[in-house]
Amino acid sequence: MFENLQGSSLDRRSFLRGSAIFAAAIGVSVLPAAAQEQKPAKPEEDEQKKEEPRDPFGDSTKKEDKKLVDAEGREYRVCPQCAYNMYKQGKMWVCENCGYSYVE
Repeated sequence: MFENLQGSSLDRRSFLRGSAIFAAAIGVSVLPAAAQEQKPAKPEEDEQKKEEPRDPFGDSTKKEDKKLVDAEGREYRVCPQCAYNMYKQGKMWVCENCGYSYVE
């Protein structure tokens, strides 16, 4: 199929170079269109959407947080590493599954 091309030899290197240039041209042409579609948010909306981020290691005795209690009646938390139960040992919370721990 490519043997019949006159005036240029099409080898692997020239094919890859041409493909890279073609892909770059398409990427550059799509980039400005995507940037124009984004609308700037109004400052009023930003203030309404702002919420204080929750600390995953924070104190769980807040009003909005419910204490998680297992079948044996012990309080536990969910491990941020493996999503298994973490139990309190002294001042530390330790995961039963992976051993992840932090001091309260």
